[in-house]
Amino acid sequence: MSAWKDEKYQKAIEQAPERKKRFLSTSSELVEPLYSPEDLAGLDYAEDLVNPGEFPYTRGVHASLYRSKLWTMRMFAGFGTPEETNRRFKYLLEQGQTGLSIAFDLPTLMGLDTDSPEAEGEFGKCGVAISSLKDMEALLDGIPMDKVSTSMTINSPASIIWAMYIVAAEKKGVSAGQLRGTIQNDILKEFIAQKEYIFPPEASMRLVTDTIEYGTAHLPQWNTISISGYHIREAGSTAAQELAFTLADGLEYTRWALARGMNIDDFAPRLSFFFNAHNDLFEEIAKYRAARRIWARKMREEFGAKNPRSWLMRFHTQTAGCSLTASQPENNIVRVALQALAAVLGGTQSLHTNSMDEAIALPSEHAVTVALRTQQVIAEESGVTNTIDPLGGSYYVEALTNQIEAQAEEYFKKIEGLGGVLPAIDKGFFQREIADAAFTYQRQIDAGERVIVGVNAYNDDSRPSIQLLEMDPAGYEKQRAALEALRRNRDAKRAEQALEGLRLTCLGAENTMPAILEAVRAYCTLGEMVGVMKCVFGVYNEPGWF
Repeated sequence: MSAWKDEKYQKAIEQAPERKKRFLSTSSELVEPLYSPEDLAGLDYAEDLVNPGEFPYTRGVHASLYRSKLWTMRMFAGFGTPEETNRRFKYLLEQGQTGLSIAFDLPTLMGLDTDSPEAEGEFGKCGVAISSLKDMEALLDGIPMDKVSTSMTINSPASIIWAMYIVAAEKKGVSAGQLRGTIQNDILKEFIAQKEYIFPPEASMRLVTDTIEYGTAHLPQWNTISISGYHIREAGSTAAQELAFTLADGLEYTRWALARGMNIDDFAPRLSFFFNAHNDLFEEIAKYRAARRIWARKMREEFGAKNPRSWLMRFHTQTAGCSLTASQPENNIVRVALQALAAVLGGTQSLHTNSMDEAIALPSEHAVTVALRTQQVIAEESGVTNTIDPLGGSYYVEALTNQIEAQAEEYFKKIEGLGGVLPAIDKGFFQREIADAAFTYQRQIDAGERVIVGVNAYNDDSRPSIQLLEMDPAGYEKQRAALEALRRNRDAKRAEQALEGLRLTCLGAENTMPAILEAVRAYCTLGEMVGVMKCVFGVYNEPGWF
């Protein structure tokens, strides 16, 4: 290899000089001109790769993968009122989507009712507004909850929104045991990256552990947490940071569940993951393969899990929102197709493809249809689903997989040296690492070292001509009126007693889910329940480090 590089390659670039650029991955890692068996020294197929469906699952968690069943096509959707989003859900199901994914607006994510003064101006802009069980019932009207799996991207108030979903199903005659889906419920990455936290870390972790415990006992088909690297990557991390910080969070949730007295093989099979799919095709594929291998070994060797299902890393993927551009938005269709291809070649279990217009507005019906069709073309026309892990054995992909795994292990050591995930958050470790990576990436764009088509190269002055989504202009007032009517017409005494029961439960040590469910059944609002929790747990204010 070194002889080839010194002789053949050097002579070639003397005759045709390399383009004036550094060959870097999206994560700013140097890419060599060629990879060979020398880059895989020590790699043992029987130990490190093996066949799909076999430990440590580098080549996939399922032996037949997409030859038996395609990934779940789960388009993230939500805007305006519950009724508007309900119509979008039904449209997507008619177009061939195979699972629901609910986006909530900022007030809901922050535990605020639509009519809260702090929520003014944010109604329905980044998702659907849900303030009560009544809203959840409207959102899911006509949706077969016993047949469709649902993912909900909600974190700080996840246990409350989940309870609303459970009770909405209950009122339809669908038992909790029949429900399939996922709540994101990943509070650690909120402290690390997305910043939509409410309560302090310890109280927040108690609520997450409560959901894991309750779900394990009562909702055997539900993933009570989706440990998310997506937002870590969107904040500017590298691929290795996304992987390392996500898995560190997953290991921390595992420790809290074990400290609660749970058996690892009871809850670990229902831990799920959520990753970003960025622009660098091979780096992303290697990241997913390394993730499976690390998680399997940690579960079996560090935590002693005996059930093979506990070793499996099952994950959802979403294409990179931060890669989308407002200029020349049609280019985003190509970006999303490449990112989706990486997710599929990396063996994802479920996939959301972003729409071309999302750097400008929430997706229009036309744009979201194109995004869904992108998945369907990959599934039905590209041929990449015909064989399992088709890039397995590639010198480049295997070398990248090993490299990202090694980088992740180095981060695990650093986090452990800081005392663990929560102390590392307190010290600003994750935040600084991500900020440094984001700064490096942006500096490369600004200097022209990294080309973003339509932004710092091949750009023009044309304005986007695509049609954008228009929400119901009267939606906010309708939602406010409905919320006022709910408070006026509900059983006030039952609601008051339910909120007091929730307060007493939060003051104690018992699982909070039964009290939350009772408050939901009494039509207490999201803001009322979060308000009770704030009084008991307090509110988190992030210290400054920079």
